[in-house]
Amino acid sequence: MSKNNDIPFEMTLLVRDTCLCLHAQRVARALARRFDDGLRPVGLTNGQFSLLMSLNRPGPASMSSVADVLAMDRTTLTAALKPLERRGLLSISVDPGDRRAKLLSLTSAGREVLTRALPIWTETHAAVETLLESGDPDRLRADLRAIS
Repeated sequence: MSKNNDIPFEMTLLVRDTCLCLHAQRVARALARRFDDGLRPVGLTNGQFSLLMSLNRPGPASMSSVADVLAMDRTTLTAALKPLERRGLLSISVDPGDRRAKLLSLTSAGREVLTRALPIWTETHAAVETLLESGDPDRLRADLRAIS
């Protein structure tokens, strides 16, 4: 490699220490592991918990509304739904108003798993909040929402 194309190692350190994207990815993986570990006894991952929780509403949810809440594309959402449907935790039905669309609902088994998972999530979430040096989780949430 020619000397003109070399990037100084100091730049690597600068990116490592300041890149918001890198830090967000690292914290996302660490949080996912922590919640996955906590939710393992009820047989859910953090993503599955969030998906099921997004279905905890008075009526069926459209695929697009769930995809929006979870910031997922529909293809990824469809793949994430399959194992939960096979386990009987949610049902997928045709939307009577638009036969091309699908509606998602929690089943009684899905509600039961969420009932068992919620105290685990609450405890894990509280433990994570204590790790914030600022002690201000609402500020962090606001900052994250501003970026998203």
